[in-house]
Amino acid sequence: MNVRRAIAFAALLVAAAGTVSAMPRPGGGTRIPATAADFRLPGTQPDPNMDAFLPGVGCSSCHGSYDPNAAPVRTWVASMMAQSARDPIWHASLAIANQDVAFAGEFCIRCHAPVAWLGGRGAGGTLENFWWEPDFDGVNCMVCHRMVNPETGPLSAVGYASNDPYDPDPDPEVLSPLAAAGLLPGAGQRTNGSFVIDPRDTRRGPFADIPVNYHGVPMHHSPFHSTSEMCATCHDVSNVMTVRRPDGSWGIDSLGSPHPTARAHDMFPEQRTYSEWLNSQFAREGVPYPDRRFGGNHPTGTMRSCQDCHMPDTQGAGCSLHVNTPYVRPDVPQHGFAGANSWVVRAVRAQLGAEEANAVGLLQSRVDAAIARNLQMLRDASDMTLAQAGGSLKVRIVNQSGHKLPTGISEGRRMWLNVRFVSASGATVAESGAYDWTTGTLLDPSAKQYGAHMVTDGELADAAGLPDGAEFHIALLNKVAKDNRIPPRGFTNESYAAFGGEPVGATYADGQHWDDTLYPIPAGATRAIVTLWHQTTTREYAEFLRDENRTDLTGQVAYDLWVQFGRSAPVSMDTASLDLSSACTGADLNCDGAVDGNDLGILLGAWGTPAADLNGDGTTDGNDLGILLGDWG
Repeated sequence: MNVRRAIAFAALLVAAAGTVSAMPRPGGGTRIPATAADFRLPGTQPDPNMDAFLPGVGCSSCHGSYDPNAAPVRTWVASMMAQSARDPIWHASLAIANQDVAFAGEFCIRCHAPVAWLGGRGAGGTLENFWWEPDFDGVNCMVCHRMVNPETGPLSAVGYASNDPYDPDPDPEVLSPLAAAGLLPGAGQRTNGSFVIDPRDTRRGPFADIPVNYHGVPMHHSPFHSTSEMCATCHDVSNVMTVRRPDGSWGIDSLGSPHPTARAHDMFPEQRTYSEWLNSQFAREGVPYPDRRFGGNHPTGTMRSCQDCHMPDTQGAGCSLHVNTPYVRPDVPQHGFAGANSWVVRAVRAQLGAEEANAVGLLQSRVDAAIARNLQMLRDASDMTLAQAGGSLKVRIVNQSGHKLPTGISEGRRMWLNVRFVSASGATVAESGAYDWTTGTLLDPSAKQYGAHMVTDGELADAAGLPDGAEFHIALLNKVAKDNRIPPRGFTNESYAAFGGEPVGATYADGQHWDDTLYPIPAGATRAIVTLWHQTTTREYAEFLRDENRTDLTGQVAYDLWVQFGRSAPVSMDTASLDLSSACTGADLNCDGAVDGNDLGILLGAWGTPAADLNGDGTTDGNDLGILLGDWG
């Protein structure tokens, strides 16, 4: 075990930080003087005496040295799951969370660095006690493969008959002590990192037909590992400091004790990726993809679970000792966990340095492959269609994913439309959504953007000494100011409102998993070129991390890496073009070559809807009437 490797990375953080502390020195303390008790949640609790968690690189001898697509460690090591504890953006956010709320960082560490948290080295919410090599492994092999379904039933694990001693029903031995202590996560409590972990060194996984156990520890077949409920553990995240007030707002819970219910829906909904999926067609009946964009070697192409898309079936072997017939199988889950992050893994490798990165398995080739998987996932997550509607261009974005688009953490993450109208000579006549690549700035404030805008407001803002509407303070978020992200298939307003995921500042009809935007076609335009862009980390968020951090230099480090790696260069999810009819431009809504009473009648008939929206703000109103009258004749 290379303890020196972990100590070296911790030293790197300390050197970058100057000091690592739960308390910012200037100002004399945190904004909210919470206690560790405020963040206590159900599930397995930290215990330095439980069987050790081995580093992921230790699994690579059998699970990482062969097939680049099927070998689990080979794809996992360059995923954000593996690098969640080395993520420089997270380090900077963690420092500010601790500035804002004492001990808040410990809540973050539960999911970003679970090995350290389970070993008791996340107390206080900082990384200063991380010394065991797997502490920086993120969500490593043994965290997932020792997870236990918190509910007994058909998804419970079954011990392999070859185990010695044979234990056909291993879960009650883990669950019973938690139940006796009042710590077994119940309904509504199985999120926020409230995982149940086998304290013994075991291996749990989704297959019941592994021919040989080479691990030297018990092996259990766990159907739970094939379900989205396992992913819910860290992919529904709430602000555990909050409680709902009678007026529907979110206030601060009384300090010094755990949340009164520990139920996610009784807390402010900071992330709801699992709930978005749960209340979609994917969870109810599945969604077929004849084009096979998701699922890899999936037998039907119908996507139901998180794993179907993010751990696609791969032809190959799960172990280097079984790479030949008859052990090759069609359904090895790829462990790349492709998502939307387009740059941070590159920054992690750069921060480690080539020698240290290679030592933990983060080879350049693996980083490149991981980024390629993420970019393909982004391209597959949406479809775009363009159509001319009178004097307007209609851009439709279809959400092909199993959750909102985009989903997950709202800070810094956005999509937007760039629409460029060009003349016959190719000159730009008009543009919406222009971006400055040299500064990382979206130049058009009126561009159509998709995202969630969460802020600190009211009671919590007052307690923290922040103005209403303060952005990016993740430990203090308590209001959704805007959420126009595109819902998935099967969305209903009622079901989403029940978990706090309803649209805000946008309207989607039940079942609508697309969004339409109309752009008035300017005179002289013969062609429209449209791109849907996705950005992982905006300039505004990177600057916030740099400027708001009063504890250490992790914000400056994150910002410098953001600049070094292209300012989180936007990624094209879709691009398309459309030749335009010259007869239909501007306010000529019926395409007869003139703006007259017929067009006025069309506009008035569309009042309050997007159908005759001439200025691209999403509704037909007085502004559009003014444009039409200005173009009269």
